[in-house]
Amino acid sequence: MSIRTSIVTGLLLATVGVAASAQSLVYCSEGSPEGFDPALYTAGTTFDASSHPIYDHLTEFKVGTTEVLPGLAESWEVSEDGMTVTFKLRQGVKFHANDQFTPTRDFNADDVIFTFDRQGNPDNPYNSYSGGTWEYYGSMSMPDLVGSIEKVDDYTVTFNLTRPEAPFIANMAMDFASIVSKEYADAMMEAGTPEMLNQAPIGTGPFKFQAYQKDAVIRYLRNDDYYGDKAKVESLIFAITPDASVRYQKVQAGECHIMAYPNPADVQAMKDSPDVVVMEQEGLNVGYLAYNTNVAPFDNAKVRKALNMAIDKQSIIDVVFQGSGQIAKNPIPPTMWSYNDGIEDDQYDPEAAKAMLEAEGVTDLSMKIWAMPVQRPYNPNARRMAELMQDDLSKVGVKVEIVSYEWGEYLERSKAADRDGAVLLGWTGDNGDPDNFLAVLLGCDAVGNSNRANWCNEDFDKLIQDAKVLPTQEERAPLYEQAQQIFKDQAPWDTIAHSVVYMTMRPEVEGYVVHPLGGHIFNAVGLKE
Repeated sequence: MSIRTSIVTGLLLATVGVAASAQSLVYCSEGSPEGFDPALYTAGTTFDASSHPIYDHLTEFKVGTTEVLPGLAESWEVSEDGMTVTFKLRQGVKFHANDQFTPTRDFNADDVIFTFDRQGNPDNPYNSYSGGTWEYYGSMSMPDLVGSIEKVDDYTVTFNLTRPEAPFIANMAMDFASIVSKEYADAMMEAGTPEMLNQAPIGTGPFKFQAYQKDAVIRYLRNDDYYGDKAKVESLIFAITPDASVRYQKVQAGECHIMAYPNPADVQAMKDSPDVVVMEQEGLNVGYLAYNTNVAPFDNAKVRKALNMAIDKQSIIDVVFQGSGQIAKNPIPPTMWSYNDGIEDDQYDPEAAKAMLEAEGVTDLSMKIWAMPVQRPYNPNARRMAELMQDDLSKVGVKVEIVSYEWGEYLERSKAADRDGAVLLGWTGDNGDPDNFLAVLLGCDAVGNSNRANWCNEDFDKLIQDAKVLPTQEERAPLYEQAQQIFKDQAPWDTIAHSVVYMTMRPEVEGYVVHPLGGHIFNAVGLKE
């Protein structure tokens, strides 16, 4: 059974036009989701289309902040030793329905246990479905952290941990922790169509999934049974529009209300226009070039440092970001606690870079640089960035081939242990904690998943693992500062930029808040009459 794709062109044109209905909010998104089960993926594009509108979490972030609020859990209690976390669940929460399934019960503890058991238990029948890549769960060391999950009663769940975990409550508000229906999963498994969890999603969130036409449109309807504040609009439409210039044209023409990731060169004109509103905020993000440290000569830290010295990051900031970014020297953004401002960045010095490569016996090097096919908040134009790197590296005798793939394929291929070359990627924080950058992107448990450098440094890993179990920021911060120094010395990445995030919208939009964790959240967004 395949997902319903019954939207025809005429209906699409009728629904996407702003004038069609004051109760329809149209968002010009930058790309297609990889699927609709967020635990399987890491891309913000996918989270925007899945976890934010369709699902809820045990805890939630207050939109616009990293403050953790109750969600599907009304309250929680952490034991004195930090080894058990007990959640009291909200009662009376309804799951959505679709053509294949109508729920017979409310959300309860069985759904919580299933949500996480499928990610960490190889014997769970859903563990291997849709490829079984539980990237966040593995990269966050959750299989080692979660000893067991106990159902105390229908509305009480206890997580028994193998060690204290300082960011655990915040982690439960992350996209990978979106709560799915065990009853729906069981029904689809019995029907022989388990993939429907990923194609026709059912959650408890503010919007119900209605239909998806790949690379064109996603449609949602308001969930009038939602336990919290109801969405302000009756329907939500994602008009998938990869080209930023076309997105802006659609906003100007009244075909979209809101667009993501404008071209930096267009921002000033947008600000000057009376017909659009531009919001901006410093992004909790980093864009980087990750070498594959499994493959020679990129297994040599001196070679990686030399390549970093050959790349003119200021030129990238000027040309690609055009005033909307700043040079990154650390793998975490400067607005995050524990940022080590004492780190010295690799200086742009082509002559020294060339000499260092020669000293390491590296001559006539050919390599690939992977360029993302979509705009992201940390990289508005990966192709142009790769071209600038290609030109810089040619000056030190390195020949660069630029490659790219469709976004989902790009993310999957770039995880390969034998990946050829260096990959342009980036990260927007999920929970405001340094662990979410340093462990998830660079820890040993993340190799083969979100650690695209395939870099496992025992000293670095010990620091970040030790920091997790400490109770206060004051105790944890020095360990993260030391870890950043090891990172800089070993250079598994070239850290490129931290960017400003811009959101462009029509004047009739009200209630939109720029979220520091990068998500686009629309349940509190309305339209002026």
